[in-house]
Amino acid sequence: MGQPPYPPPGPYPPPQQYPPSTVQAGPGPYPYPGGPQPPWQPAPPGARPAPGKGSGGWLIALVAIGGAFVLFGGILAVLAIYGVRRYISNAKTAEARNSLAVIGRDAVMAFEREHESRSGKTSHRLCGTASRSVPSSIVYVSAKKYASSAADWQVDAQRHAGFACLGFSMTMPQYYLYSYKSHGTSSIGDGFEATAQGDLNGDGRTSLFKTTGAIVVEDELTVAPQLVEQDPSE
Repeated sequence: MGQPPYPPPGPYPPPQQYPPSTVQAGPGPYPYPGGPQPPWQPAPPGARPAPGKGSGGWLIALVAIGGAFVLFGGILAVLAIYGVRRYISNAKTAEARNSLAVIGRDAVMAFEREHESRSGKTSHRLCGTASRSVPSSIVYVSAKKYASSAADWQVDAQRHAGFACLGFSMTMPQYYLYSYKSHGTSSIGDGFEATAQGDLNGDGRTSLFKTTGAIVVEDELTVAPQLVEQDPSE
């Protein structure tokens, strides 16, 4: 018995028609977009690799780190400028402090020199008040130095008073105006006051440094251990 023909004869329904697909096939052998490719298949020429996950986070982190460095550098610069200014200011104020310390020692030495009266009695006396400060006005040391001369310090030499009596003078240019005053001569309670005034930045506001001394017991002059300072950075 023979085999029937295949396909069997007879009418067949027409094949079902489908609308054309609007989906573009993706790269590789897979018919959908972005389909996976075998790991051994190279990327098409000119293709850009897809950005990896977290790349935006790295960029933000780098920007933040850079901003932190800029901020830190700015803080260091401000601190450096402030430190330099403080150093310069301290170097200038050291002149006033050191000079007044020397004046205090000179006042003690001058007081300890014996003075013989007409009756032959010896005594100790304070140096009299200086008739003029050095320099004569604060404008000469306002935001600048003043170069004094030997004559500035010897104004009261004839009457044996002031800086000439103390034996104090400055040979280097100075930032401060120096004054010396005394009250009394040799009694207990008598004393002296020496000051240094400055205007380092030239704004019209002045600084003040002051040392004082007093006769607390007979024939002994004592200098205060601490300077009085007002607005030392001015």
